[in-house]
Amino acid sequence: MKALDILYRSDQMVAINKPHGLLVHASSIARDADVNALKVLRDQLDQYVFPIHRLDRKTAGVLLFGLNKEIVREVKEQFDLSQVSKRYIAIVRGYFPEQFTLDYPLTNDRGKLQEAITTFRLLHRSEIAVPYGQHNTSRYSLIECYPKTGRFHQIRKHLAHMRHPIIGDRPHGCNKQNKLFKERWNMTTMMLHAIDISLNVDGRAIHIQAPIFSEFHRMLTELQLREGINKIENSLS
Repeated sequence: MKALDILYRSDQMVAINKPHGLLVHASSIARDADVNALKVLRDQLDQYVFPIHRLDRKTAGVLLFGLNKEIVREVKEQFDLSQVSKRYIAIVRGYFPEQFTLDYPLTNDRGKLQEAITTFRLLHRSEIAVPYGQHNTSRYSLIECYPKTGRFHQIRKHLAHMRHPIIGDRPHGCNKQNKLFKERWNMTTMMLHAIDISLNVDGRAIHIQAPIFSEFHRMLTELQLREGINKIENSLS
């Protein structure tokens, strides 16, 4: 595998732009993968690294690693106290509302119901001349997602609950939409990207941004969400 794109590096912490499909670390639930971000980054830097947080295998974007256990504890405490600001972007089915905050608890793998809150903001909507079901056109939205809590698959589950599933999401997405994208555009990537993160390290505010991956750019163009591109790129300038 080629070298990972390093977005930020200090004596204590490294941030990478994790590619879609790459595990954060080895997992018993993904025995098919013998490559993961932790292993690749460790070999790339020639030193031990420690994951600070997680991203789904199918999610690309900003991923933090500590270079010592002390910084891992420090930053994880900020995550636990909701002091870390995270922004994701996603392409979803349908016309999304201008802004919406969903407070909808989710059940974890132990069957426990946990508080889960996500704020969403619309960037752009489109309607394209591609038949879908009984309709002659298809509607899509480019949105920003701000999770206030950090539950497993939170953004994906919340958007599925709102009936605006993320394009390319499995198992929480729409199978019919995913089939359409595979057949028409040969696209199977989940359209969710962790675009930036803000936190404090040693009393200093740090803001880290992750460029959007090529397949996301392609879909923005195909789905006529180009105006949303400008809003995203302006926010990263």
